[in-house]
Amino acid sequence: MADYTEGRGKEEERSEAFSLLLRLMSKRRTWVCLFVLVYALLLSSSWKFLRYILSWYYSTISSSSYSSSSSSAFGWPALYASVLCGAVFGLLSMVTALAIAVPATLVTWITVLVLLTFCGKPRRSLVTEGRKITKDIMGFAFKIVLREGNIVAAVCAVLGYFALVRRAGEDD
Repeated sequence: MADYTEGRGKEEERSEAFSLLLRLMSKRRTWVCLFVLVYALLLSSSWKFLRYILSWYYSTISSSSYSSSSSSAFGWPALYASVLCGAVFGLLSMVTALAIAVPATLVTWITVLVLLTFCGKPRRSLVTEGRKITKDIMGFAFKIVLREGNIVAAVCAVLGYFALVRRAGEDD
């Protein structure tokens, strides 16, 4: 009999812990804190990666300045560094856009399904339409996020290239 009550006590503990977790995750501030934590980690790691790229660039141009004094020696390392910096900012902007797009997409999807339900669609038809809508919305959102991320990456790469070449030219 003691085994039964002991097992039930553990089950009640799990149930209470699960209900506490559900209550905690239903709070908006919990999601905001998770959102801020994830972005802080992303910014921290990308900042470290950007510093690593810039330190590589500066070590490359300082070693190439001893071997040749032409300004063309600064072009290739600046190009590589600016493309990498653009890629980092492009990926960061895509993650940011996805974090914003996923909830908006979910709300749109739910709204469309609710409207289809109110229009009197049968359940089987609703499931089929829901799958089609999900596929269309996710494809559309993915294309937009990819296009916007590539635009940010290209702009950051071009601006980074000119900034690095100008700075290397000033150091001469």
